Formats: sequence, C-alpha cells, structure tokens
Amino acid sequence: MHSTPRILVKGAGVAGMTTSVTLAERGAQVTLYESGGRIGAGASWMAGGMLAPWCEAESAPPEVTAQSVDSVDWWAAHVPDVVRAGSLVLAPPRDVGEIARFGRRTSHFQTIGTEEIASLEPDLAGRFHKALFFADEGHVDPRKALLALGRTLEALGGTVVLDGAQAPDETAFDWIVDCTGLTVRNTVSALHAPLRGVRGEMLLLRCPDVVLHRPVRMLHPRIPIYIVPRADHVFMVGATMIESENAGGMTVRSMTELLNAVWTLHPGFAEAEILEMGTGLRPSYPDNMPAVVRDGRHIYINGMYRHGFLLSPARAREAADMIFEAPVTAG
Repeated sequence: MHSTPRILVKGAGVAGMTTSVTLAERGAQVTLYESGGRIGAGASWMAGGMLAPWCEAESAPPEVTAQSVDSVDWWAAHVPDVVRAGSLVLAPPRDVGEIARFGRRTSHFQTIGTEEIASLEPDLAGRFHKALFFADEGHVDPRKALLALGRTLEALGGTVVLDGAQAPDETAFDWIVDCTGLTVRNTVSALHAPLRGVRGEMLLLRCPDVVLHRPVRMLHPRIPIYIVPRADHVFMVGATMIESENAGGMTVRSMTELLNAVWTLHPGFAEAEILEMGTGLRPSYPDNMPAVVRDGRHIYINGMYRHGFLLSPARAREAADMIFEAPVTAG
C-alpha cells in the first residue's frame, strides 16, 4: 500500500460521489467508476434532495437524526444552491390529526397557524390552518449537486471514468470502495444477502402559477407525499416508502395519489406541465440503516434506504477513517 492511497470508488450515486470527494479531500488518489455511463445513475437521480434530519425522526431510528444533523452544513460547503429555508409539514383537513401524530415523534419544530403559514408560503394563504415548521432543515437539487461533486472531484485531482467498457483494473488500487447499491448482490451475496429494494416514485412538474420556498410534506395515513421546489418553477413530487422491488413504470394509482396531493396543496397545479415521471429502487437493509462494511481491501457502503443525501456524508467519513487509520506499508 502506498502512503498516498490509490482508491477506486465504484458507483456515482450519492454515496459514491460524497465518498469520492471526502477521500480526495483527505489526500487520496481517487478514481471514480460508473458503469451506467453518467454521474447520478440510479436512485439518486430520482431523489428529493431533502436535508431534513428532524422530519425523518418521525419514522427513522434516533441514529439517523444524530448522524445527519450536520448534513445541511456539509452540502452547503460542497455544492452551490443549497436552500436553508426549513421544511413545512401539512395535512388535508380530513387528515389533520396526522399533524399531531407527526409532532409527537419529532422535535425542533414550531406548531404554526394560518397567519404563519401564509407568511412562510404566501401561495398557501388561507388553505391550511395548522402546520409544523422545521426551521433548521434545507434542501438541494440532487442532479445539480451530484454533477457539482463530480467537478469538485476532478478539481481535487481525481479521475472520473463513465465508460462501462473501460472498467479500471482493480489490482492497480490499494482500496476498492463499492457504492453500487443493489447491484452488489450479484457479486458478494454472502455479505449483502439482506439487501432489498424499496421503491420510490417521482414526478417533475413545471407550474408557473405556484411558488413554494421550501419542501412541503403532505401527510397521509398510508403514503406521505412531499413536494420540493426547484429552479424555474419546477417541482419534484415523490413518495419513497413503497415496499416493492418492482422497478417498472409508475402505476395509475401512484400517479393519481401524487397528483391529488399537489392538487390538494394548491389548485394551480391543475395546469402544471408533467416534465418527467420515474421510479427507482433504493437499496435497504432490514433495519433501514446504511452501513459501511470492510472485507480486506474492499469497503462496501450500502443500504442508503431513503437517507442517501442525509447520511452519505457521515458514511463517507466512516469509510475514510477506515482507510486512513489502516496500517501503511510501502508499495
């Protein structure tokens, strides 16, 4: 092994990108390889990009919040256009009891009423009478963020290989960090047999008639739905907790639920243009906690579930610590 470790990172989703940059910042010679042909291939391209550790506490173990409270700071330090305007949690009138349930399971929020909602989101004035406001949260456009990390990696001296036909020779590296998600089941099943896919579904809409300044979570007893504003009047609408490994197209029921959610939020969405619809499978372990596993000179970062943008900085640091605290031998 060399004093400056030569590291191959496989997979250019959010785990692979954050790990590559973290390792390069620590002084490693990093080569990033993505067989899919572009940065952001896979579930990360379909993500909402919400940096919401306090909201996630509603359904996630305490470790998720504890390990992700600095995620907004990490992303703000590494990519442009991170928005730190908080998160808003709402419910349709028929489901307003869900707000109290959500609040009992979370913290670091204010319970607000009609006037405060209108102050935060003028376009929602008079439409909702109770909400939770998580002021310390943020969001980022995943696609712009991942491409920005690619540029940062190259600026730090790293190499990006996006040609599936030109896979680097693994014997030329001191370490291989695998961030390939469910694909890893095809090669190291003994380590990753528990991995399962959790289906996520999303729409991209363009709606010039509606302005939102922060992500809005619409509570529903079965499938919570979120609406995340992006640039140029584009909104990402998604749901990420569907227990299915069906990677096919979106169903009529799913499409109807997502569109009903934005219609309930604001009737102006009735005139929205549907730019894109898609599904993705998020790799998940039985406890829904991402893990870093070492096997010799191979390190696997996997099981990101719905916490990819939240927990990838922490998992990248964990992998970097494994590598830089390992004994160094001449090579």
